[in-house]
Amino acid sequence: MSAASRGQSLAGVDGVTDAVLMASRSLAAIASRSLADTGSVTIAQYRALVVLQSRGPQSAQQLAAELGVAPSTATRMCDRLVAKDLIERDAVAENRREIRLMITPAGAEIVGAVSRRRRRELRKIVSAIPAGERAALVRALESFNRAAGEVPEDDWYLGWA
Repeated sequence: MSAASRGQSLAGVDGVTDAVLMASRSLAAIASRSLADTGSVTIAQYRALVVLQSRGPQSAQQLAAELGVAPSTATRMCDRLVAKDLIERDAVAENRREIRLMITPAGAEIVGAVSRRRRRELRKIVSAIPAGERAALVRALESFNRAAGEVPEDDWYLGWA
């Protein structure tokens, strides 16, 4: 394969997909390690906490849609998070049948602690990338995150007060 055709192959959808898949394995390992110290939160539960931290109070239906799970799955997950005092349920004043889910200070602390651990580990990896390649990586990841609908780090980390 020529260098030109190899470059086209790498920049094609399949080449990029393969590269992102490999990176996702590394990121999943980092995510698992960063959660290990919490002892009581699964990756799925952590994702729910992140959604509530980044997007603010939501109904169980909205949370289920954000997580891409069935409403019954989200409800069971929320039951566990309420029992751990990581989220709370609150009736909406205008419609008492509607329940709003909110992250608690304890839940926000877990999100912050996990994010700090993850940031430290990622910083070590990024430091090993040649400085001249980092700007291109940032641009590529920003494009990826926009396409995935992720909230920028500075927007969600500060939380909803």
